[in-house]
Amino acid sequence: MAAGDAFELEVPQGLARGERVDKVLARAFPDQSRSRIQKALDAGLIERDDAVLSRKTKVFSGDLLSGSWLAAVEQSIEPVDIPLEIIFEDDHLVAVNKPVGMVTHPGSGTGNDTLVHALLHHCSGKLSQIGSPERPGIVHRLDKETTGIIVVAKTDKAYQGLVEQFSERSMTKIYQALVMGTPAGEHGSVQQPIGRHPVHRTRMAIQASGRFAHTDWIVLQHWSNAARIRCQIHTGRTHQIRVHMQHLGHPLLGDSTYGFKEKQWSGLQIPRVMLHAWQLTLQHPLAKTALDLTAEPPTDFSAVAQALGEYQG
Repeated sequence: MAAGDAFELEVPQGLARGERVDKVLARAFPDQSRSRIQKALDAGLIERDDAVLSRKTKVFSGDLLSGSWLAAVEQSIEPVDIPLEIIFEDDHLVAVNKPVGMVTHPGSGTGNDTLVHALLHHCSGKLSQIGSPERPGIVHRLDKETTGIIVVAKTDKAYQGLVEQFSERSMTKIYQALVMGTPAGEHGSVQQPIGRHPVHRTRMAIQASGRFAHTDWIVLQHWSNAARIRCQIHTGRTHQIRVHMQHLGHPLLGDSTYGFKEKQWSGLQIPRVMLHAWQLTLQHPLAKTALDLTAEPPTDFSAVAQALGEYQG
């Protein structure tokens, strides 16, 4: 069955200790049966901060949930032969270095060039079928412009194990970013709550009523007007690094949504938001061994970094 009736929900106040997401959704959407809610969760259609939730996941006041209910329309996705950079693969999962411009899974307005299309070809259709037909094996996403590591489940057991780790935020997630200006000091920490922007609803913002968010950063390289930083996120809020770095006064290069001013950088070509999912450490859901995955930044990221050393704007 395919997805339909998209929704977005900010979990109401009064859940400081957390409650199972299926119960919260049942109260928020009394017109939906408990069975339909659980089927949507089982199909991987309910997300928090771009990570799939299971029935047992606990959610808290201020969490932003998005998803859709299952519709009775069948949708078929044809495999497409698109080259992929495989970082790790075995019988249970595959980790990919997602290129810029590639959408993670099909949705409204997407074509047949998503990561799912490519993986169905690469894996000969052998992806976990717990999720909906549009999202086989998908347990988390990266924005279209963000490059780097995505891990996808090939078996149902791997899917369940990965969803649990993302829901519990037990993975170590490290990014590289290029930011405006040079941060004061060589390292620091941002612990500021993030919620939906009160006016611009497609953006996130520092909000006292938002959910706790924690980002640690280290300067890897700096120039007179910019820096390359390493960010470890201990929480997984939507646009977390982008919002936290804007809060520090150092928006990501190319990120006009969160403070980047293109006119200030005439003569320097910045093709996208300069953010890359660099390292991901998780437990293999079946073997129970540690997987330390690394994907070096792509050529466009490195080209901008090199240009910054020569830039005199």
